[in-house]
Amino acid sequence: MSRFHLPGILAMAAIVVASNILVQFLLGDFLTWGALTYPLAFLVNDVMNRVYGPAAARRVVWAGFATGVACSLIGTQIVGEFGPLVTLRIAIASGLAFLTAQMLDVAIFDRLRDQRWWKAPLASTLVGSTVDTVLFFSIAFAAAFTFLEPGNDVGWANEAVPLLGWGAPAPVWISMAIADWMVKLGLALLALMPFRIIVRKMTQQVA
Repeated sequence: MSRFHLPGILAMAAIVVASNILVQFLLGDFLTWGALTYPLAFLVNDVMNRVYGPAAARRVVWAGFATGVACSLIGTQIVGEFGPLVTLRIAIASGLAFLTAQMLDVAIFDRLRDQRWWKAPLASTLVGSTVDTVLFFSIAFAAAFTFLEPGNDVGWANEAVPLLGWGAPAPVWISMAIADWMVKLGLALLALMPFRIIVRKMTQQVA
């Protein structure tokens, strides 16, 4: 591992740890504070991919995945008001969604890296964020995946409520997923300028 990759690995690990902590605190009816930090993982991934290439980005993703697994193992041992802070379904959903979405981000970015500077980070983040959201919320909360952990009652997440508080009735987890996805899309657009600036500075340092 090159010493140049260490900042990316540390940044990814910090984002994963922060997101695992902040996901415990609500932000409105359908979001948690973790929704504001987790999308930064795509920014770190894309910066590493642009500056050091896909192999380095994959190393950073694996480091983030290992950190996430460690957080999940710790969370299963901490019992809150409603049981362990991290259930088996959430652990599986989190790990699978992170690894799949981030690796997909690496592949799409690398495919588009020779096009205009903003296309690769924007396209890879949008696709990766969408896949991440679908995988995590469906595996963690949808009734169809109850077989993963029959003893975990997720009835609250499948209760029908107005979509995002005002639309047609839909399971709570659908509103959570849509709200989370919208935040990811908004941050993907906002992250383009920091991406441009960070890449320029890091490229100068590497040169």
